Amino acid sequence: MRQLKGKPKKETSKDKKERKQAMQEARQQVTTIVLPTLTVVVLLIVVFVYVATRPGRLKQQAVMNGF
Repeated sequence: MRQLKGKPKKETSKDKKERKQAMQEARQQVTTIVLPTLTVVVLLIVVFVYVATRPGRLKQQAVMNGF
C-alpha cells in the first residue's frame, strides 16, 4: 500500500531479504551477461581495426593506385 503522508515506511526484514536477493541476481547477471557481451564487442572492434589496417592490404592498395 502506498503511503501518502508522514514518515517513510521502515524497512522490514522481509524487505531487506528481498532487496538482498535482487542485488545477488543483479551481480549474477553482470557475470553471465554483461561481461561476455562486452568481451565480444571489444573483440569485434579489434578484429575490424586489424582487418581495416593490416599491412598486406596497404601494400596492395599502393600497388593498385600506382605508388
